[in-house]
Amino acid sequence: MSEVKRRKANISKPNEDEQKKQVFKSTKSTRMDLQTVSSLLSLVAILGLSWFLFQQSVQLAAVEKKYHILKEEAVKFQDMENKINTISEKCEMVPSLTKQLEDLNIIPQMKYLQKEISIMQLRSSWLIQEEEELQLNLTSLFDAVAKHEEKTKGISIKIADVKTDIRRISGLQTDISLLIENLKILEDKVNKIEKAIIQNIGDLLTSSIDRTTKLQNIAFENTREVKHIKAKSLELKADSTKQFNKLLELESDRAKVLTTVAFANELKPKVHNLKNDLAHLLLVLDELTLRIGRLLGDLLKSQEELALLNKKLSNLSSIQTQIE
Repeated sequence: MSEVKRRKANISKPNEDEQKKQVFKSTKSTRMDLQTVSSLLSLVAILGLSWFLFQQSVQLAAVEKKYHILKEEAVKFQDMENKINTISEKCEMVPSLTKQLEDLNIIPQMKYLQKEISIMQLRSSWLIQEEEELQLNLTSLFDAVAKHEEKTKGISIKIADVKTDIRRISGLQTDISLLIENLKILEDKVNKIEKAIIQNIGDLLTSSIDRTTKLQNIAFENTREVKHIKAKSLELKADSTKQFNKLLELESDRAKVLTTVAFANELKPKVHNLKNDLAHLLLVLDELTLRIGRLLGDLLKSQEELALLNKKLSNLSSIQTQIE
């Protein structure tokens, strides 16, 4: 019977160990998958932000080029205005010169001057038209510059937002790294606790099995001895009824009976010790149940901590998705 129980215990131990190993591997794989997913999401967010910054820098360079072109055209327009002012001043001086010429009676010079005045008027009209066109161009350019400035303001605001997002992501990365370190520490603790639990359970099972086998052997021997004593007592009773008339001849048998009685008296403390051993075994079993309950409580606490960490990781992944 003891050998059959040992075989059953040896068969059940590796099955329990394999189940625990499979559960531990599955939890480890899920944790590694969560870590890889969080790291990939952070990398994708950083790449997207860097690409957005690159595009914004290209747009800013194009706007700066357009702004420099507008400045050059404004300088040209100012030169044209200066020229127009000089021409208008000359035109204003023409009537005074004509009066002076009339006083001097220089008719041909007056005609020549009139021709020049007409030419200058044509030129001034042409310059006025160009000035109007340039003013229109300048107004359109100023409108474009204002629009580009508004765009650049929006872009600068977006860049500031992107910088703040990058800072937030860097802070989240530090939080993720801390959480990963805490997960690793908890995994190590769980591994140590599981190993200690397995060792304690194995030691307790082996010690309890050895004690139970010893107690079973002692009980089996005691039952055999009790049966033997009962058989002998029955035989003695039968002999006492038959050989009541032969008491003188049965003194030797009386000695045997006394020896059997002494043997029975010797068996009484053994039976008492067997009862004490059984009580001690019950106490050991109670201690085993208490230890197993404590170990299960530690495992439940570790599982709750792991669940909290998984919730934090899910919240961080949701925050990263919202930032993207």
